[in-house]
Amino acid sequence: MQYKLPSQTRIGHIHLKVSDLEKALSFYRDILGFEVMHQYGSQAVFISAGGYHHHIGLNTWYSKNAPPAPIKTCGLFHTAILYPTRKDLAIAYQRLLKANYPLTGSADHGVSEALYLDDPDTNGVELYWDKPRGLWTFDEQGNIEMKTEYLDLNDLLLEINRS
Repeated sequence: MQYKLPSQTRIGHIHLKVSDLEKALSFYRDILGFEVMHQYGSQAVFISAGGYHHHIGLNTWYSKNAPPAPIKTCGLFHTAILYPTRKDLAIAYQRLLKANYPLTGSADHGVSEALYLDDPDTNGVELYWDKPRGLWTFDEQGNIEMKTEYLDLNDLLLEINRS
């Protein structure tokens, strides 16, 4: 039998190489709202949501002033940031609009709704919330049916004012 990770296993954090720490912080801290937990001068910073030691590490150890990595090479596709509710995702979208920060896409995946964008170093970022499991659909074999369909961004914004 093939080994399976314990169901409580989680991805603890991600560490990104960035070209400019302040530029990266202006995105992750000032627009997305992460908190700075610890900073190592101008070389590295650890940020989180809710006081965790860090969800994301940003560093310039090998990448200070470097150009973005080429898109069509191996490497990280995107960092996915899971919001607890649809309203929280809507607030994140509203903050992006206010900052005039561009999306690269959006989608309803059946199991989740997602916004896609690039950070200042063109690292892909997905902002999403999971729909309640009772709304997911499954095929005859019990596999989750995921899709990529239109996400009504105006309806998402209306979530901010719903109950």
